[in-house]
Amino acid sequence: MNPFPYSDDNKRYKSLAYDNGRLGFRVFKAAVDAGLSCPNIDGAKGTGGCIYCDGGSGYFTAPPAVSIDRQLTDELRRIRAKYPGAMAIAYFQAHSNTYAPLCRLRGLFEAALRHEGVCGLAIATRADCLPPDVLDYLAELNTRTRLTVELGLQTVFDETARVMNRCHSFAEFCAGYAQLKSRGIRVTVHLINGLPDETPEMMVESARLLGTLRPDGVKLHLLHLIAGTPLCALYERGGYEPMVLDAYADTVVRQLEVLPPETTIERLTGDGDRRTLVAPLWSRDKIRVLGTIDKLLAERDTWQGKLFQASQTSGVMQ
Repeated sequence: MNPFPYSDDNKRYKSLAYDNGRLGFRVFKAAVDAGLSCPNIDGAKGTGGCIYCDGGSGYFTAPPAVSIDRQLTDELRRIRAKYPGAMAIAYFQAHSNTYAPLCRLRGLFEAALRHEGVCGLAIATRADCLPPDVLDYLAELNTRTRLTVELGLQTVFDETARVMNRCHSFAEFCAGYAQLKSRGIRVTVHLINGLPDETPEMMVESARLLGTLRPDGVKLHLLHLIAGTPLCALYERGGYEPMVLDAYADTVVRQLEVLPPETTIERLTGDGDRRTLVAPLWSRDKIRVLGTIDKLLAERDTWQGKLFQASQTSGVMQ
């Protein structure tokens, strides 16, 4: 018998499918590229972007020159070919999607909400790209639609953030996160496993500290080596070794144990562009990765939140 309460199947974690199953209709993310940038790309804080970045995940979207309306039309056609009548969350995925003047952001998000079949917004950004006027607009949007803001944290360790050219600190993340939560906005946070020089213990500590903030959702990613990125160049020089599957699965299980049981786990691994993925090649078999994690959870008779202590505090938002 599954001991985890937020599950309708064998999953020992609270999946996005579990959440969506309570809506009464099918909903999927429709990824779009708004053609925005990041402060560690355009020189505001740095240049070159994060060392693993190749287009800000834009390889899953149409070129930004294509209108948001056309991108959503194409995405809904793709989704509904398999799931007729499904609804979509417009997912502004590539780069930092609050990093622009408010007038431009308003035009982008309102265009998405007007599109037939769109029932909400997911806006991926950085915690240091949330000026007061944008925060107020997000709060207003939150009264009109299903809104999630996705914040890339990746790690709580500032030394790692410097190596990856992240150009913001954990303290800056906490400040932006607190501003969103004070406005009642749903927040999903991204962590990356396998960052340079991080041990599994550090990866678990990132999850533990994040858990003390009680995020609404978490996405756990595997670090992919994409051709042409600075990280891939480091790997080719022998300066970086990617995670193997067993180590990744073990780390994810330990992270799930220290995250709050009510936090939705929206991803347990990432998708690299198959055309440019250099390593780890085992990550291409997503079913195998998820199955390995499920099997390990069952073998250890453990589940999300088993080691989470509701009274634990990190002090980072005080």
